[in-house]
Amino acid sequence: MIVKQMPVGTMANFVYLVVDEESRNAMVVDSGWEIDPIEAAVRETKANVKFVVATHEHFDHVSTISELALSLGAKVVAHANSPVECDLRVEDGEELKLGRKKVRVLYTPGHTEDSICLYDGREVFTGDTLFVGTIGRFDRERAEAMYTSLYEVLLMLPPSTVMYPGHDYGEVPWRTLGEERKVNPFLMTGDIRRFLSLFS
Repeated sequence: MIVKQMPVGTMANFVYLVVDEESRNAMVVDSGWEIDPIEAAVRETKANVKFVVATHEHFDHVSTISELALSLGAKVVAHANSPVECDLRVEDGEELKLGRKKVRVLYTPGHTEDSICLYDGREVFTGDTLFVGTIGRFDRERAEAMYTSLYEVLLMLPPSTVMYPGHDYGEVPWRTLGEERKVNPFLMTGDIRRFLSLFS
């Protein structure tokens, strides 16, 4: 897959264009603030965008999602319990097809109840679930869900998986999960009690 990482807006957001090299079919991950950089990347890569996927409901990730999808002739995709207006609702484990390639939906509640990550077999797009060096904020009642999403979903992926976050909050714009696990304190606790102690 070709991955174009694009900074947008005033909150250090990242939006992604993910293109299957063979078919040129593509998806966009999130769409907040502005669509011009995304449209330019689509033209540059000669991509045929099939899906614009919301990783979660927050406005800085979806404020322009319908506008972008209309412009590109794509379907808006969101989790089944998301309040985001969309054309296609997905559940954990479902796949989005881009030519011969498939992107798997990983349900990762914690930051929000509708948070999802997207895994193409080599990269994972983590939205606001996992950042470089830290994790997404969450209400305490969702702490167990966040812990499960991190330890029992994302960290079950191969260590060589490249993690692309939803914001540019770290010292580098992406890392492998193996590298991240060695330096991110929230991925080094090993149990829920120690995880929660980082917030006390």
